[in-house]
Amino acid sequence: MRDPAADLPALLGAPALAPERGLFTLAEVAPERLHRLVARSVRLFRDRGAHDRPLRDRVVGVLFTRTSTRTRTAFQSATVRLGGTPVAYGPGDLQLNTGESVADTGRVLGAMLDLLVARTAGPLAELRELSRAGGLPVVNAMAAEEHPTQGVCDLAVLSLAFGDLSGIRLLYVGEGNNTATALAHGLAAVSGAEVTFATPPGYGLPAGALATARANAKATGARIEEIHALADAPAEADVVYTTRWQTTGTSKPDPSWREAFRPFHVDGPLLARWPRALFLHDLPAHRGDEVAGEVLDGPRSLAWTQAAMKLPSAMAVLEQATGSLPG
Repeated sequence: MRDPAADLPALLGAPALAPERGLFTLAEVAPERLHRLVARSVRLFRDRGAHDRPLRDRVVGVLFTRTSTRTRTAFQSATVRLGGTPVAYGPGDLQLNTGESVADTGRVLGAMLDLLVARTAGPLAELRELSRAGGLPVVNAMAAEEHPTQGVCDLAVLSLAFGDLSGIRLLYVGEGNNTATALAHGLAAVSGAEVTFATPPGYGLPAGALATARANAKATGARIEEIHALADAPAEADVVYTTRWQTTGTSKPDPSWREAFRPFHVDGPLLARWPRALFLHDLPAHRGDEVAGEVLDGPRSLAWTQAAMKLPSAMAVLEQATGSLPG
């Protein structure tokens, strides 16, 4: 009789830990690779069929434990358009809810999937653990710390509008949330970019993220600044960007937080300070809170182009995660 112990390594399947792979934060993406991702997103925006279905015979898990309209639809649709098969998980579908560990979940998913796109309630470290335990690429579709796929989308929209982004001047108005962090890391990779984050006192970018972005910006000559009053905003801006005040899945401990945010409302008179600037918003929007309807739906708004760019940028991210991004 054959000794099964001799075959034990093969029977056990994938190793419990492997090097993490995927897209976790734009701070880890080299500028040249980020520029390729952005250019590819623009190419696919102009022609969704500019590919040879590189995900055919691939199975992509799409795990969302937080609400999502644009990102979830984009990645599921992108998987199908690239020839793959999506397997969707909602907030109550996995045994994580009954106490199974992240590592055990990752190992199981890694045995059945080729790639995982995930938005969870946990920190970014959980996504890294899923990748290591499962030995599969994981795409961060938004964690508490950062929303890197939104950053890719935003840079692609800016590239679509301006072409070469060298020296672009962007003013971000509002909370230093995960979208703002992605913008900081993404624009740190752009030569000569001038980025100002105007955030309410106490609601700025995380200190570590801001420090990392500034350190990375030294290599490109970009400048990343943070202010806490719009009176200190730069005189020139090519883009004014805001997001909703209440980030998905979070709450603010200060019951009077809205009072701190009111001065950062983007309306017509504020936007008029930069008469040539375009307006961006990652949506969903709350008209009357962070932005006035006249701005969001006005002639200088690219918010709906951003929403449309979510699909081609998701396609580009999936191509990169599976090693099929064109050179």
